[in-house]
Amino acid sequence: MVKVTFSTGLELTDEEKPNSAKGRESFDITVGGGMVNFFNRNVTPYATEAGGPKFDLVPVTQQKDIMVNVARLHAQQEYDRIMELVAVLQKQAHQIKRRLEITDAVHAAQYQFQVYHGKIYWLCFDNRKNCSRLVMHGPTEWSCGPPEEYEYICRVKWLGDHSWIEVDSEGNPVA
Repeated sequence: MVKVTFSTGLELTDEEKPNSAKGRESFDITVGGGMVNFFNRNVTPYATEAGGPKFDLVPVTQQKDIMVNVARLHAQQEYDRIMELVAVLQKQAHQIKRRLEITDAVHAAQYQFQVYHGKIYWLCFDNRKNCSRLVMHGPTEWSCGPPEEYEYICRVKWLGDHSWIEVDSEGNPVA
C-alpha cells in the first residue's frame, strides 16, 4: 500500500487516490455503490455522457440469425460427410456378411477334390441328392452339357484367410 501526500497536507492511499493526474478524460466512477477506478471515456465505443457521439445499436437478433444459419450449414456439411462414411461402412459390412454366408454355404457343400487358394469353383444344388455341392465346372464348361440335376447358385473363390467370396465371370468380387 502506497500513501501519497498532497500539498494541502491530505494523505491518500492508492485506492483512495483520484485519477486527475492520469489525464483530463480519466476519472473514477461509482456504479451500483462500488467504485470503478480510472474510467476512461475515450476507450469505450459508447457515449458516456448526454452530449456524447451518436452510435448505432448492434442488430443482435440479425447477427444471431446469421450465426445460427452458418452453424447449421457447417453442421449439415459435417453430417453429410459422416453419412457418406456410414454408407461406405454399411456396404463393407454387407460384403463381409455375404462373404460369411458364402463361406458357410461352401463348408456345408459336398466335394471330392482338393481345393486351392485363389482358384474359382461353382456352388450348386444337386436336386437328385438334395444337397449342395462344390464343383469345378460351370454350366457352360461341361463337354456334353451340365448335369440336369445341378442348379447353379454362384461362382466362388477360396481366399487366403480360408473364407470364400462370390465372384463374377471374370473372377472379380461381386459387390
